[in-house]
Amino acid sequence: MFGLSDDVRPALRAARAAGQACVLATLVSVEGGGPRPEGTQMVFAPGIVAGYFSGGCVEGDVAGHAWACLQDGAPRTLVYGEGSPWPDIRLLCGARIEIFLERVPADDPALAELLAADAERRCVVWCSDGEARVCAPEVSPWAEARVWRRYEPVPRLVVVGGDPTALAIAELGARSGFQTALVRPKGPETPPPIAGVAYHREDPAAALAAIGLDPWTHVAVATHDIDTDREALHAALPSQAAYVGLLGARRRLAGRLAELKGEGMADAVLARLHAPIGLDIGGKAPFEVAVSVIGEITALRYARDSGSASARSPADSAGASGARRSSASAAAKTLTSEES
Repeated sequence: MFGLSDDVRPALRAARAAGQACVLATLVSVEGGGPRPEGTQMVFAPGIVAGYFSGGCVEGDVAGHAWACLQDGAPRTLVYGEGSPWPDIRLLCGARIEIFLERVPADDPALAELLAADAERRCVVWCSDGEARVCAPEVSPWAEARVWRRYEPVPRLVVVGGDPTALAIAELGARSGFQTALVRPKGPETPPPIAGVAYHREDPAAALAAIGLDPWTHVAVATHDIDTDREALHAALPSQAAYVGLLGARRRLAGRLAELKGEGMADAVLARLHAPIGLDIGGKAPFEVAVSVIGEITALRYARDSGSASARSPADSAGASGARRSSASAAAKTLTSEES
């Protein structure tokens, strides 16, 4: 289970809170198409293991070297695949990978800054040669540096709604690594029993303002109430949110867009709307819709990083009876450094 999350910052935070030094292992080189991209990381500390590199026997061997690194403090580079000193540890994909290990003390200033930036949703860069390291908004790698990695805020998902589809989107978002919040205006005082999902009962405008819509936040409007939808869209579309999607029938989309435009919303703002929400996978059951929504958001995140044009405008979609408006899945690429 330790490999289900790509983000090692919670493990780093846990080690620091316990006053324990940890070993940060970073995949610094991949040749031949390995299973994980450069920038992938693992963390090892007493009672703590997070991340994964191959899903095979590599992790067990890395763990042994990590415990040695934790004891002597000396950084080391591990090679698996071609040129490895451990030919019995094989990568079935035929890749060659290099993994760099560094011991990070609990009181390391760079670690403190990394975790502060995480809490404050700031971008920072980690640069290290294994002995000295720095974490700051802008860092140029020095000649001896073995790790240079950019960290972005954890992606966030806000779901507006309260029916089974909205709950499924929220649950799948939380399980997929999003910081997830469910907004259900005037909903039950008791939150739904979904682990990792914050709960808000305010009106959409107040809830979204309290949560904060930054460029790493994605909003899924999935109610069955026109007024609630409208309020949520008026709050989300002009914001910095990376994604705003609307659940609803395609046949009603043109009318809803016209209403928003009549209420003063500019065409450029309306063009940010992804509607109908989600990739066209054919299913309409709650978790099928949830898969389509999380899939669309994920594809658009990587399409954004590649610079690809990833979606048609909702106005184009409203006029196309059979076609979906999103081509994000075709533009998706491999993991970037901050998301590996």
